[in-house]
Amino acid sequence: MARGRPSKNGNGNGRKLNGQGSVNAAVKAICDVMRRSNCAGAMKYVPELTWILFLRILDEREAREAEEAQALGLPFASSLAAPFRWRDWADKDSAMRQDKNASVWKFVHEELLPHLKTLEKQPGATARQKVISEVMSSVERSRIDSEKNFLDVLDKVHDLSNDTIDQTHVFTLSQVYEGLLLKMGEKGNDGGQFFTPRDTIRVMIRVVNPAIGKTVYDPGCGTGGFLAQAFEHMREEAEKAGTLTATKLEFLKRNTFFGREKDDTVYPIALANLLLHGIDDPHIWHGNTLSGQESYGELFKGAPQFFDCVLMNPPFGGKEGKEAQTGFDYPTSATQVLFIQHVLKSMRDASVCGIVLDEGVLFRTNEGGFVQTKRKLLEECAVYCIVSLPGGVFSSAGAGVKTNLVFFRKGQQTEKIWYYDLSDVKVGKKKPLTKAAFEEFFKLLPSRGDSERSWTIDFASRLEKAMEDASPFREKATLLFAEAKTLEATFREKRKSKSHAPEALKQAEDAWKVVEREARENQAKGQEIEDAVYDLKAVNPHRKTEEDTRTPSELLDFIGEKGAEADAALARLRKLVVHTGPAVETPDRM
Repeated sequence: MARGRPSKNGNGNGRKLNGQGSVNAAVKAICDVMRRSNCAGAMKYVPELTWILFLRILDEREAREAEEAQALGLPFASSLAAPFRWRDWADKDSAMRQDKNASVWKFVHEELLPHLKTLEKQPGATARQKVISEVMSSVERSRIDSEKNFLDVLDKVHDLSNDTIDQTHVFTLSQVYEGLLLKMGEKGNDGGQFFTPRDTIRVMIRVVNPAIGKTVYDPGCGTGGFLAQAFEHMREEAEKAGTLTATKLEFLKRNTFFGREKDDTVYPIALANLLLHGIDDPHIWHGNTLSGQESYGELFKGAPQFFDCVLMNPPFGGKEGKEAQTGFDYPTSATQVLFIQHVLKSMRDASVCGIVLDEGVLFRTNEGGFVQTKRKLLEECAVYCIVSLPGGVFSSAGAGVKTNLVFFRKGQQTEKIWYYDLSDVKVGKKKPLTKAAFEEFFKLLPSRGDSERSWTIDFASRLEKAMEDASPFREKATLLFAEAKTLEATFREKRKSKSHAPEALKQAEDAWKVVEREARENQAKGQEIEDAVYDLKAVNPHRKTEEDTRTPSELLDFIGEKGAEADAALARLRKLVVHTGPAVETPDRM
């Protein structure tokens, strides 16, 4: 096939990259060039590398597809024609690169980028051509500072292809690309809001367990991690079961994955990520999911109204304006709460959802939007599992918020909720939460078994008791409101007659207001009791707390012992100083 010069690896020695370390080194070499070329920080070099790597892999894929079509005697139409294919301008052995009078830099900015961005507007544009245009939608020009550095990047990307990566030893290029996205999610790169740790995603997908034939939806898809990993899971499970046919694979690639993303920079990255994973038709809607304001919806045309599986991680701590709240039953500025309502509208009976929610969403019962949304969730869905995660799971993404994984199935009310507690597991940037921490969880999940980390609450019984406890206050409030109404009528009657002294009117008004205030207090108390049941925070009843049983006298003895040890250590230091003499000042080292 016409792919230009034979690909080498990132070191240019012609050997395959046969280890994850060598692949990472090749990618790092590319990023190093970009970092010194006006692309400092992952939020700059990842979008730049995205479109370059995307065009490289697209050309490689279409060259392979053309060969396969020719072997079968079938027609094939490339998405890009000369001179816009990678092989025509980026390959070092291409005619353009060999022509000393030609400028790749000028061609890219004056011809290539404008052409790619208008592909979707051409008559009869294919689905892939529309995706190409959207991947390139935010690229006005290269962020790299010079043609020399740009060509250096092109050469290194050209050497990094599926041909040069030994698939028996390392992940495919899609996993290489995920490593780049991880850099976006690291603290200080401002991309954490778009990135969910991959092991957390894989755990959630394993619980929801989508199968081929089902649709998968992420209404705030970021870089597309949930959709990409769901594709991998669904394909691998079908392969293990021996049920993966060409028809099913085609359905998986073209009719399965749907998402929404509003960020202009991240939206094309999501498209590229899904295409690199092998999802030929990523149905991603570009716009604000909550307000419904659309930037580009062509790829989402024909999407179903309801989805079988929903997987998402809504932004932590986000705040929405009035415009985004108007389309919801329970208005609130809290982004996560509005996304829960959106998810419920996107599910049919038997649909399943796995969602990341911060702790505040679970325990807050002091705001109407939170309580009403959780009540709707628990009335319309069976919330069957909540996993309490450690506080540092998202710390590498700059978010130290405590989070939970919540799983529910629509169509039945919540009767019982099974909890699993991982909050005591120590995690951080250098020690992330991995799938290994969930081994016991997956053993217990089928039976919802109890352990030191797991327990079940009878939500239906808890709700029934709360209603009973609140009933006296509700009943008293009803009686008091009726009495207050009578007193109000009496007061207004006296005031209307104008025959009563001001003192008498004041006494009548005060009597009415006192009873009405008491009625409101009882009503509020009843409401508070009922709302308290919607505090869903995980509180492990099996957690053991260490209690200090020493007496005050023993504690004083302990303090005395430690003080004596400190005095002895200080005496040794003083003796050492006397023997060695005064410290000698030394000049600062550079």
